[in-house]
Amino acid sequence: MASLPIPAGPDPRRTAILVAGGATVVAAGLVLFLVGSIAVAAGFLGLGIVAGGLLLGWRLLRQPGVADPQSIDWAFTRAVAQASGDAVAITDRAGRLVCANDAFETLFGGFPTPPGLPLEGDGVAVLGNAGRIAWRDGSGEVAGLIVGRHRVTAHITRAGDDGDMLVWRFVVLQRQDLAASTEALIGGATGDRLGGAGVMAALIGPDGRVRAGNRVLAERALGAAGPIDGRDFARLLITDSRGLVRFEREGLDGTPLRVVQIPFLDSDDAPVLVALLDDEDTAPAIGASASAHVRSLVSLMPFGMALVDREGRFLQMNDAFIRAAGVDPHAPPLYPGDLVVREDKTAVADAIRRFAGGATHSSDMAVRLKSHPEEPVALTIAGARGLGDAAVLLSLKDNSEESRLKREVAQATKMQAVGQLAGGVAHDFNNILTAIIGHCDLMMMRHSPGDSDYDDIQQIRTNSNRAASLTRQLLAFSRQQTLRPQTLQLPDVVAEVSNLLKRLMGEQITLDVTHGRNLGAVRADPGQLEQVVVNLAVNARDAMLTHNPRGGGTLTIQTKAVTASEVRAMASDILPVADYTALVVSDTGGGIPPEILPKIFEPFFTTKEVGKGTGLGLSTVYGIVKQSGGWIFADPKPGQGATFTMYLPVHAAGTVTKPPLARPPAKPVEMWGTGTILLVEDEDMVRAVAERALTRQGYTVMTAENGEAALDLLDRNGRPDLLISDVVMPTMDGPTMVRHARDRYPDLPIIFMSGYAEEQLRRSIDLDNVAFLPKPFSVQQLAEAARDVLVGR
Repeated sequence: MASLPIPAGPDPRRTAILVAGGATVVAAGLVLFLVGSIAVAAGFLGLGIVAGGLLLGWRLLRQPGVADPQSIDWAFTRAVAQASGDAVAITDRAGRLVCANDAFETLFGGFPTPPGLPLEGDGVAVLGNAGRIAWRDGSGEVAGLIVGRHRVTAHITRAGDDGDMLVWRFVVLQRQDLAASTEALIGGATGDRLGGAGVMAALIGPDGRVRAGNRVLAERALGAAGPIDGRDFARLLITDSRGLVRFEREGLDGTPLRVVQIPFLDSDDAPVLVALLDDEDTAPAIGASASAHVRSLVSLMPFGMALVDREGRFLQMNDAFIRAAGVDPHAPPLYPGDLVVREDKTAVADAIRRFAGGATHSSDMAVRLKSHPEEPVALTIAGARGLGDAAVLLSLKDNSEESRLKREVAQATKMQAVGQLAGGVAHDFNNILTAIIGHCDLMMMRHSPGDSDYDDIQQIRTNSNRAASLTRQLLAFSRQQTLRPQTLQLPDVVAEVSNLLKRLMGEQITLDVTHGRNLGAVRADPGQLEQVVVNLAVNARDAMLTHNPRGGGTLTIQTKAVTASEVRAMASDILPVADYTALVVSDTGGGIPPEILPKIFEPFFTTKEVGKGTGLGLSTVYGIVKQSGGWIFADPKPGQGATFTMYLPVHAAGTVTKPPLARPPAKPVEMWGTGTILLVEDEDMVRAVAERALTRQGYTVMTAENGEAALDLLDRNGRPDLLISDVVMPTMDGPTMVRHARDRYPDLPIIFMSGYAEEQLRRSIDLDNVAFLPKPFSVQQLAEAARDVLVGR
């Protein structure tokens, strides 16, 4: 490899120093060779030869009469480096690679510039530091570098008349060298030191013979300090009937040994380092009488395992098996069939009998345990051989946590499905109520308060409004209601409803309110949170009065801060790790029975008598909390009361919330108006009521049953004064139709009406200057909304 030339005039003093240095290196190598340090001596001699070659090349470069010194010098230098079996490279003062031999290319897969070599770990940094030492002191060395599967030692020398080059030589430590070094260590003073610590060490070759052993091993194995090299290592040891290992010379009365194998080289044909230790308590190897060892192993297994004898009786069950099977440790069963329900006893007994009789494969079978028969578990049965009295191995997975998670996921999925159903029902029901309330309003316009029919119509309207409140609760459960979130403190919400709670609780219930410190602010709708507190309090009151009609009880409302570290310590699979402000409502009633706990948040589920409750109290609480981004948990204590804990995330300052859709301003006094209104509604009954109501107020009304029909009317009749549209419609929904209409008439005023909540529809209604009219609405509310928009144009 050629390189950049480095022209510099020879300095006789530096040349003399380089010659003296090279001679010193060679002399040091000869001395080390004579005292026995062959490997180190070879390194010094190689370094001296390379330095001498470089000096010779440099001197030849400066001889008079040389035609092309740049070419001849580096060609000669590379030839000298090529003669070395080690990887050699030369860099200049600027850190450029100017020469390298083929061994360098082979070792590093090319010609990278030192110290930027493909070394493992922090090898590049260590090598770079050694290079800086070489620039400063003239030489540097670093051992233990890893290049692929090779261990390398680097020798670095500063060279050149001006000392402006570094010679990098990399010596690969061969495996046989490491093995030979280990042999010398074990057979020498290091082996004696191991023997003094009670360690008998030997290096065993791939043929099973001893390549080296320390003196204490030779004395124990041979009875003398004679050479142990070349002996068959396996013939030096014996194994008794219990699987204990001893020296063959000491017989069965000798001290048991612990044999430790240390594979310090990863080659298949590499020697193995073996250490032997005296150990009276050495566990037996797997053999004819290894049952004690196996039982110890079974007891340490993290999953449920049990051993069964040939008669089908339990020999051992580990702790995990006891937990998974729900076994009473003080009264363990005799047979595996005692763990399962009656219907599964025969199948389990037959399987154990089959495997105890010689079946070798394993088998999985689903069984139902007596401790929890509602959920089948997997029982693995396998035959056992060579384990003493044990004939069958049983494995049972503790799936109690998995079952709990399955129940929670199933409950969450069911609640989501019921919520979607409730939201759809509420939407359709709101359309029906809109028609009922609208017709009632139209009929009441034709009757005076003294008319006999007026009271009947008023009663229909009142009950329709009650039904509308039920739909709002359904929307709350399904998280589709309209929220007006604010940044607030939970104690302020509790304070707002405290007087109301005292009246609701009555004289028999004691109200105890406490607030924690350092509470973080939350973002939620204060009116909805008040509804949560009232619903939980009313349910607690009813539970306490039912449990103790005369004595009443105590309702405790507590607010507290819950930090992220506390949530992490709870190890909940449901509650995300974050900072929360919690509201805890607890009572002293009869608690919640376990069988009805999974149903308490379902809509229309109630334990009260018929006609005493709608079953929407807790479902409304659940929907409000979830829609506010929080979590709610019930902690039932049968006979002692129940505790509901609501976690709301702490609101981070600076969070921007998208403002709600524009709402009409203050109500005008005059409801009559003029102009043309385009009414788009897919429900015939709602469209008919709205059309009649708007016509009675003096407006000219055009109607369309969907978005496409509305666009056709716009094409034929031009721009209306106002467009009132439903949001969710078949074929083309309201927002899509309004976008097309706004393309033609950008300032066209819009009113959206829907049985769904504005909060839910906000994501799809991204239009400006749009008002919202929730269903069900009355004739007056429709007229007010139209008048407000038209007056505000």
